[in-house]
Amino acid sequence: MQFIRGLHNLKNHAGSVVTIGNFDGVHVGHEKIILRLVESAKALGLPSVLISFSPTPQCFFGREQATLSNFKEKHQLLDRLGVDKHLLIYFNQTFSELKAKDFIQQVLLDKLNMKHCLIGDDFRFGKKRQGDLGLLQSLSKTKGFSVENTQSVLCNDCRASSSEIRTLLAHGDLAAVTQMLGREFSISGKIIHGQQKGRTIGFPTINIPIKRKISPVLGVFATTVEVQGSVFQGVCNIG
Repeated sequence: MQFIRGLHNLKNHAGSVVTIGNFDGVHVGHEKIILRLVESAKALGLPSVLISFSPTPQCFFGREQATLSNFKEKHQLLDRLGVDKHLLIYFNQTFSELKAKDFIQQVLLDKLNMKHCLIGDDFRFGKKRQGDLGLLQSLSKTKGFSVENTQSVLCNDCRASSSEIRTLLAHGDLAAVTQMLGREFSISGKIIHGQQKGRTIGFPTINIPIKRKISPVLGVFATTVEVQGSVFQGVCNIG
């Protein structure tokens, strides 16, 4: 998968199939959209392009939330699903003031030459979140692209969403989290040297920093640790 960091690095396309969103955690609802994106792009013989933002609009406007996946984790998940290109747009003050119609024209059409667009049923974009499915559908008639709306995925009658997964993690409902993610929740990182307190209590310890301002999960957990083919029982403290 090709990664494009910033609109200034984006070359004009001969055509593309596009989806847009934060895709935090890449849960089963996201996966449904992405798999349909890849399928549609192959059918049209065009590259699939996924657009995300850094920072997220929520974070930029001071409503920061714990992220379910860091950039590397998200990138790997998108790559496994077969996305051709991941465009990361810097969300700054200038971009936040871009009207929905201008975003469609300047980014989706002028830059990406979008031929087909897939969005979730709750997607909003543009200044003051004025852009939605209806706007895309109305402009598609004169701008030469088609729009497809993907419905939400339900897990036990609950809509799969990043915010719902955060709530489930906060309540320790890991079984429900696994169902909504389509995999077990994980945190990755590089091992660092700590204060070597494990040597004083007779148990080896591993220190992995969470490079996120807010962790989506906190607490003490019973764990199974696999090291070079050997399995050990342990305790994990997050926080």
